[in-house]
Amino acid sequence: MLFPTPSLDSADQKVLEEVEQMRHELRCQVRTPAKWTDGLRKFLTADAVAASNSIEGFRVSTVDVADLMEGEHDVEVSDEDRAETLAYQRMTTYIQTLHDVADFSYSKGLLNGLHWMLQGHRHTARKPAGQWRRGPVYVTDARDPGIAAYTAPDESEVPALMSELVAWLNSDEEVHPLVRAAMAHLHLVSIHPWADGNGRISRSLQTLMIAREGVLAPEFSSIEAWLGRPGNTWEYYKELGARGATYLPDQDVHSWVRFNLTAYHQQAQTVQARLARSARVWTALADFVASEPFDERVVSALHEVAMAGRVRRLRYENAEALTTQQAQRDLRELVAAGVLTSVGRTRSRYYTPGPRFPDPPLTLANTPIILSPPYQP
Repeated sequence: MLFPTPSLDSADQKVLEEVEQMRHELRCQVRTPAKWTDGLRKFLTADAVAASNSIEGFRVSTVDVADLMEGEHDVEVSDEDRAETLAYQRMTTYIQTLHDVADFSYSKGLLNGLHWMLQGHRHTARKPAGQWRRGPVYVTDARDPGIAAYTAPDESEVPALMSELVAWLNSDEEVHPLVRAAMAHLHLVSIHPWADGNGRISRSLQTLMIAREGVLAPEFSSIEAWLGRPGNTWEYYKELGARGATYLPDQDVHSWVRFNLTAYHQQAQTVQARLARSARVWTALADFVASEPFDERVVSALHEVAMAGRVRRLRYENAEALTTQQAQRDLRELVAAGVLTSVGRTRSRYYTPGPRFPDPPLTLANTPIILSPPYQP
């Protein structure tokens, strides 16, 4: 048995309509190719990977995740965090390719395949990857690991529950896709079919279902970054905990849906604001470069510095399709002119704002985003 999908009240419907409006506006905004949009796609993917992993205790900054995704080797993270980041990134990349597959369907094989991508590097006989768990699994209390905050269904129940879930995923239930995606997340994380990695796969399934709707590209569809913010992570655990200490699907989960509608709304606000800010920062930097003796392509390097705090040679090289020598020469010229400051040596070198980096785009980039609560008291 799965959780019944709750009905939305008038306040929920209003929030959902606002989310839909923002998502359609974003679709129009990103339809026209722009270099800052391409950069935002990469940032949002890195932010989702960093945030979802952080919920599970693997803490790598978004900028470090972005560098690892770019192929950088000299990033100062632990071997474990590196492995988890790259595994999640590979799975996320695959999920992003599925958004427009014509003959797509959900299956146990797909879900186990995603799990193998995420956990294959940790595969053991006791904790198999890509296979249903072979024993009990518990979610321990964050304050006391000796207390089970949640005990998942017995392993003997998992095959039947997953069959029911797959059938539901492939059904034509007349429920808004965003609500179905939230429910899929809850179904999967509550069944907890694997020995490890259940939270990340559940969040990724939600992202996949939103992307399959076709309104926005997958990079703009995830709420994982929102869930990974510390206060939101606490509310996320609290909301899951409200479902009970064992699998009790015959209950009202309206508060879970409302929590997800809040996440959709505020993440859409965040992406809209960041896109607008990225465009304004790019324009300000383009004006600066036009007044200096630099090639206009260096705007992408300066934009990365303004938005992310630093840039590495490989990221700039890939963004502008340059040779290594061209990228190195451009960055040396920017350092010599005092626009950038070089930090570190050889392969670990990166670049931060120098004394002549223009202030207006930095001020724009560092102005905090103001989010409005979707549910007004």
